[in-house]
Amino acid sequence: MTARVAAPPTGSRPEAAALPRQNPAIVLRAGTWLSLPLRRRSVVVGGLLALAVLALSVGTLTLGTLGIPLLDLPAAVVSPAPGRTEFVLNVLRGPRLVTALGVGAALGVAGALFQTVTRNPLGSPDVIGLGSGASAGAAFFGLLVPGVLPTPLGALVGAGAAMALVWLGTGRGFSSPSRMILVGIGVSAMAVAFVQFVVTRVNQQEATVLSSYINGTLADRSWSDSLTIWIPVVVLIPCALALERRLALVEMGDELAESLGARVLVTRTLVILVAIGLGAASVAAAGPIAFVSLTAPQIARRLARAPGAGMLLSALLGAALLVFADLLVQQSPFGAQLPVGLLTAVVGGVYLGYLLVTEWKKGTL
Repeated sequence: MTARVAAPPTGSRPEAAALPRQNPAIVLRAGTWLSLPLRRRSVVVGGLLALAVLALSVGTLTLGTLGIPLLDLPAAVVSPAPGRTEFVLNVLRGPRLVTALGVGAALGVAGALFQTVTRNPLGSPDVIGLGSGASAGAAFFGLLVPGVLPTPLGALVGAGAAMALVWLGTGRGFSSPSRMILVGIGVSAMAVAFVQFVVTRVNQQEATVLSSYINGTLADRSWSDSLTIWIPVVVLIPCALALERRLALVEMGDELAESLGARVLVTRTLVILVAIGLGAASVAAAGPIAFVSLTAPQIARRLARAPGAGMLLSALLGAALLVFADLLVQQSPFGAQLPVGLLTAVVGGVYLGYLLVTEWKKGTL
């Protein structure tokens, strides 16, 4: 991997004087497949977010009556003592924390990809029906035909079916962002109606279990759940980074991107497939957790004040948001722990309202 400082814009002196001064970006390259510009502000924001993720992770493991004492934590992580410490690290909180980090990062990157490729701040897996489709899959395989597939795998099938309906419903695959969002809203409505139908057909206890999963929960996660999310994260996030340069061209408009050599249809399809893979993996690991994919990329962009998808910052912010929300749920003074998806839905719903008002004032809605 090599690094160099990107050259500033060239031109005549009056034109150069008219341009706003920008901090030069260091560009990290790995062969011809990866070009990653790093701006000073983005690096600072990324460092602060990484520290926030670390602090929240330490808080998750140390706070509460079952928390590991802070001074004992380093030795416990290296070699957990049998008994209470091993139980907290390997059963109660360790798998839950690792799963939360992976799910948050996956949702952040998935949201950044959707919002960039659709050029729409409302573009996210929540909006195009991926989460609702996963809920419908979990309801179908978990309650109507139990035993055919595990509930997380059923959720994955439901998410895939919802995306297939969106792909067919647009009539042009994933090539039309506006059609994709409109059809996604319709598919989401149908999936919600199906879930409500299932709830009316089962007893109260089964409906309670289903309700906890389809709201998104990190309770009772195991190391297998961690692998479910981290294998796709390790595979797909580098793919997303490799597509970032072509995605930046697509963001400028289809005609201009085609003239610059970017194959718009192929790029858009690959980006959406990577985003769907990350979103579906997060659903399989923790259920459909709302609004992290919507809010994380936008907050990351506002913090960095830089163009582009900002996928690494979105991943860090998504992880920080979800670990923080889960920490609040675990340390809630109300006794019984609520699904973390309920908390993200409440906060994200407020942000969605702010976003809708902002876009309406801009005239983009």
